[in-house]
Amino acid sequence: MKKMMIQITSGKGPAECCRVVARVQNLMLKQAKQQGIQLEVLENKAGGLNGTLLSATMMATGNNLDAFVKEWTGTIQWIAQSPYRKYHKRKNWFVGVSVFDVKELMQWNPKNVKLETCRSSGPGGQNVNKVETAVRGTHLPSGLQVMAMDSRSQIENKKLCLARLEAKILIWQTEKLIEQQQSQWQEHNALERGNPVKTIRAVI
Repeated sequence: MKKMMIQITSGKGPAECCRVVARVQNLMLKQAKQQGIQLEVLENKAGGLNGTLLSATMMATGNNLDAFVKEWTGTIQWIAQSPYRKYHKRKNWFVGVSVFDVKELMQWNPKNVKLETCRSSGPGGQNVNKVETAVRGTHLPSGLQVMAMDSRSQIENKKLCLARLEAKILIWQTEKLIEQQQSQWQEHNALERGNPVKTIRAVI
């Protein structure tokens, strides 16, 4: 079973491009579902306007990811009038899609995680506060932390904590790779100059 990290970015584009990030994400989610690919949203960074995203990070899981990934990787051109600027002449908006094989990211190693137990707070009666069921996990190389207190079972919370931390680390690792590739995305103009791999014509 293959796993790929996918990130859609607006580059330094205006609100219209941030809107396209959200629209492209929706199209990818629908297509993945039709093709039997599991596509999970890991993190969406909201744009300045409702319904817009600066970037979106997703995890694709499946046996036949290559064709799906190839179709979307690169610059996406979205042709539509601006819904925000009524008389704006520009109709071409661009976003970038980057894909990384999870195996090529830094290896996730639970040994790099420090787990600490602590008392849960919140509803659940007196029993909750007497037993240290909550679990805090710290990824030592990055300093990233997560907390799990969903279950009354410390073992279950440890599993949840590790799973959440692994997802967070993958996002962190992907962002590190994105930073390394910033030369490609640094200027929004660079996105426009790239030959689009996909052109979508839309009504606003």
